[in-house]
Amino acid sequence: MIRAWFPTFIYSGPLMKSGARRFNEGLAAECRSLRDYDKAGRDWSRLNYPGGYTSYASLNELHRFSSTFALLERRITRHVRKFAAALDMDLRGREIRMTDFWVNIMPPTAAHSLHLHPLSFVSGTYYVATPRGCPGLKFEDPRLDRFMAAPPRRTGARRENRSHVTYPARAANLILFESWLRHEVAPNRAGAERISVSFNYNWS
Repeated sequence: MIRAWFPTFIYSGPLMKSGARRFNEGLAAECRSLRDYDKAGRDWSRLNYPGGYTSYASLNELHRFSSTFALLERRITRHVRKFAAALDMDLRGREIRMTDFWVNIMPPTAAHSLHLHPLSFVSGTYYVATPRGCPGLKFEDPRLDRFMAAPPRRTGARRENRSHVTYPARAANLILFESWLRHEVAPNRAGAERISVSFNYNWS
């Protein structure tokens, strides 16, 4: 008998039941205005996020000074609580809280290299604008560096046996994952900007 142990869970689904299109239109406008305002972020992105813009290193607590992002935080937190419960996490009576919240704008050719999110336990992305053909979020099997002498997977291997899996980018969709899971975004081949917001959660 073969059983699966130590699974890696990824949460994906719509953030809200209705009103997402109008909400995202306003959110996209605010993200672009933030880019225009945030000179420090543009300067940092020029060196560290070629071709794109992120407020990660400059304005990364957007839920603390924007009512739009504060509303978005409340909506996301409901999903994070569900995800933590599904993972059987014992929070020991502590509250989960969003610690970081930032904008990512990827024009054509911009990419985001492989990384993880230290000092948090759940991270995620909410998609604001996803032009047709834009890249999804690619996750790496966390055991990949331990496969040693294992042969490669067959072409067409079952999803649970693949070394990587990509979740398509869909506007109004939310993706949550444990922060230790490495992920990346391939170069944007679409002809328009891919806009998302990303975040980290801690418990205290």
